[in-house]
Amino acid sequence: MPDSLSMWVTLAVTAWMVSLVPGYENTVSLPDIENEDFIKDCVRFHNKFRSEVYPRASDMLYMTWKMSIHGGAKTWARNCQFKHNVELHSSYKLHPNFSFVGENIWAGSLSLFSVSSAIADWYDELQYYDFRTHKCTQVCGHYTQVVWAASYKVGCAVQYCSSVYGTGISNGALYICNYGPGQYRSRPYTEGSTCSDCPNDDQCLDNLCINPQRDKVTRYYSIVYPDWPISVRNKNLSLFLTVSPPILILGILTTIWVKHRYPQLF
Repeated sequence: MPDSLSMWVTLAVTAWMVSLVPGYENTVSLPDIENEDFIKDCVRFHNKFRSEVYPRASDMLYMTWKMSIHGGAKTWARNCQFKHNVELHSSYKLHPNFSFVGENIWAGSLSLFSVSSAIADWYDELQYYDFRTHKCTQVCGHYTQVVWAASYKVGCAVQYCSSVYGTGISNGALYICNYGPGQYRSRPYTEGSTCSDCPNDDQCLDNLCINPQRDKVTRYYSIVYPDWPISVRNKNLSLFLTVSPPILILGILTTIWVKHRYPQLF
């Protein structure tokens, strides 16, 4: 009996001590901004959705990670408020190289959070956006920022919050991404053949425009196979590969018709 009583006392004390640090396990379960897999996921899934836009984009830039931007996202996320950073209107305070820094915010339970699901939720606002008329029936600003063609730098952070103010969410995750440069009032990209309107000296990777000088990176990650060697192509080759299949098919059909109509020629 004494041993049993001692065991129960130990369990009670342990439970009490754990209760003093609510969310501790939740806190350590979320990735830090220095986590390499977290960084790769943030970059990869943004680029995945950017490469798949419809109508097709002719000038969509490939996104790469920006260390100085993600610091601002982390600092603001610590406030656990579901609202935009009040410093966004003075972007030079967040990053001196961009006249405007964009921002997307996601909040939800810890069990629902992943980088892919959060960015997918933003992209799903596509259903409320009409590219032809540039009108939005509901909230779609997160979508247009994800696919904003001129944004080529992204920095994100996720924060455990015992309460996310403005949402009613308790013990949740607040995920914030900042973008340079941010979007402004216009269509998010130019419709056309992929990479056909890339800036001069750019190459094409996964339907996106890349330039090591602009991006300041030594390595790119493929969207489909991020650990495989990457082959890049220039925008003229991209345009050729886009238009050549229909021209080839048209040529074959024309040859078949001529052969049927004028068999003496063959």
